[in-house]
Amino acid sequence: MYLDPKSGQTWPLDLPRWCGDAKQPLLLTPLPGMSRDEIDRGKRSIWRYAKAFPFLPKAPISMGEGCTPIVEMAMGGGTALLKCEWFMPTGSFKDRGASVMLSLLRDQGVMDVLEDSSGNGGAAVSAYAAAGGMQAKIMVPASTSPAKTVQSRAAGATIELVPGSRQDCADAAERDAANRFYASHNWHPFFLHGTKTLAYELWEDGLPDNVIVPCGAGSNVLGLHIGFSELLRAGQITRMPKIFAAQPANCGPIARAALGLPAQLAQPTIAEGTAIAQPLRAAECIAAMRESGGGAVLLDEAEIAEASLMLARRGIYVEPTCAQAAAAFSRLLAAGSIAAREATVVVLTGTGLKATPRYAEFLGVSI
Repeated sequence: MYLDPKSGQTWPLDLPRWCGDAKQPLLLTPLPGMSRDEIDRGKRSIWRYAKAFPFLPKAPISMGEGCTPIVEMAMGGGTALLKCEWFMPTGSFKDRGASVMLSLLRDQGVMDVLEDSSGNGGAAVSAYAAAGGMQAKIMVPASTSPAKTVQSRAAGATIELVPGSRQDCADAAERDAANRFYASHNWHPFFLHGTKTLAYELWEDGLPDNVIVPCGAGSNVLGLHIGFSELLRAGQITRMPKIFAAQPANCGPIARAALGLPAQLAQPTIAEGTAIAQPLRAAECIAAMRESGGGAVLLDEAEIAEASLMLARRGIYVEPTCAQAAAAFSRLLAAGSIAAREATVVVLTGTGLKATPRYAEFLGVSI
């Protein structure tokens, strides 16, 4: 059932909804998890964990998302296990959430969806809507570079430019939700049940001690916590890995709150994919990190740029947004928050091909 985590109120899943009656963000009531015997090993995608989803759609919209590789790399006095999430159809981890969210919505009769995102979320929703024969409208701030919407446009999505800030765009999308279903990667709880498959993959491959993720709205933090909690309930694991969130110091409201630091006005950051000034589920993210025994790291712009180029010069070309997770690995080792002897997964969420202009700036190249 849909669940308001603050009031405890629930709603049945058979009627599509993206929020509570008072426009509050929802989760789902806890699910029982699954065992190794229930993994569908004939499927090389997140749908191998279908038994862990709220219900199984008749025909999942899948393009082989998930089952991403892990690359060992020595850095910062330890060895990081790089989880290469850009090995997905649209080049980012958001394909996990889009596949589950749109598959379940389509089964509920939703064929026309709305999203607000100029980046990876919009690209994923556009592509999976196209693959599922659905219509998609993506609302983006009018100031967005046209290059950032090309992937969504190519998938056939309608792009609407909204004057004003990123928050103005989100507000406009909520108003437009009266006209078409708001399949927001930030709002819809089904999306989190796609991102939770990261926890199931890490469990299947060998449970780590720590997981470090770049964090904007927190869908990976919450997805990991949901997945590991299900595995605990199912008796498949006896402990939850520590979850650490990496955020830019210029715009890191969740990390600042987790670290007990005062709030500050958001500033521009090269980690633009995590620049969410008003995350909907901040309290839930902080609770997830604390329950796991993890924490948060704030990174300055120089650290993020250095980590981006360090990875690129070793063959790992990712968005600066997720390179900050690698920078956080070194910081956490130095602080003693994690140990070199422990298995630590560093989640790299998006391909550097989406950040070519930023790398050109780093390198002093004109394009």
